[in-house]
Amino acid sequence: MSTLPFAHLHCHSHYSLLDGASTIERLVGRTVELGMNALAITDHGNLHGALEFYSAAKKAGINPVIGYEAYIAPGSRFQKDAGNQKDSSFHLTLLAKDRVGFANLLQLATKAYLEGFYFKPRIDREILAAHSEGIICLSGCLSSEFSRSLIGTSRDQQESLAQSRDIVGWFRNTFGDRYFIEIQDNGLELQRQITDVALDLARELGVPPVATCDCHYVNREDAEAQDILLCVNTGRFRNDASRMKMDSSEFYLKSPAEMHAAFDGLDRSTISAAVARSQEIADAVAIDLDLGKRHFPGFDVPEGRTASEE
Repeated sequence: MSTLPFAHLHCHSHYSLLDGASTIERLVGRTVELGMNALAITDHGNLHGALEFYSAAKKAGINPVIGYEAYIAPGSRFQKDAGNQKDSSFHLTLLAKDRVGFANLLQLATKAYLEGFYFKPRIDREILAAHSEGIICLSGCLSSEFSRSLIGTSRDQQESLAQSRDIVGWFRNTFGDRYFIEIQDNGLELQRQITDVALDLARELGVPPVATCDCHYVNREDAEAQDILLCVNTGRFRNDASRMKMDSSEFYLKSPAEMHAAFDGLDRSTISAAVARSQEIADAVAIDLDLGKRHFPGFDVPEGRTASEE
């Protein structure tokens, strides 16, 4: 096993439909090759691969951290009047800490489709608070509410920082010590611009930062396949300069050593602690699922009728 503490807590499989270029089998296999003892799967808006991942990870001898990258409506999940997809939701990283947390993730992912779907399957703060037990919450990637508020510091610093503090305050009140400020370094300049501010706020507000790698494919050379998937996803050609794309080939399953060497130019002790914190979070996860039994609910039939008749 790797002697450097790190576990991937933000990782997309091919169940992030047309936005992930990795099968679960390859992700799990590469995790074992790199000497890590845990892995999280956080697919966009769904838990489609959760049980496949759980079984594959258990078989490989690594701790499965089941999660998903939720879409959070800016207001109510029932309000569906945003003019475009970007304004309709924020991203948020949610991880099940235990079996109760997994059950709550199932509730959230299901109601996101049945109640909140608008461009994407969305939840909101109301339903998140109602199903927060057993869930670890990371503040999210560049598309999260927290990160977008930090991007705004370049325009109106005081107003944006006040908004950022309010966001952190709500999530910390909801999740307590299960809430972490997420920092990432996939070679994007915008990530670098907000990381300093995020770390300052983490110190000021007493919320621990955790380093993740927004993994969308297994190896660096898979970046081209990922780019093609995005083109299919958005209906655009690769030579379209205005299309959505990842301006980096750094969204792969990095080794612990690569993660500890990331975030160039920042205080190394702070970064080392943030990277190692991912291992601490993974070690606190214990999801025990009994896949060998039926889990149908009980149903009492009216007096005088059999179950078949009813």
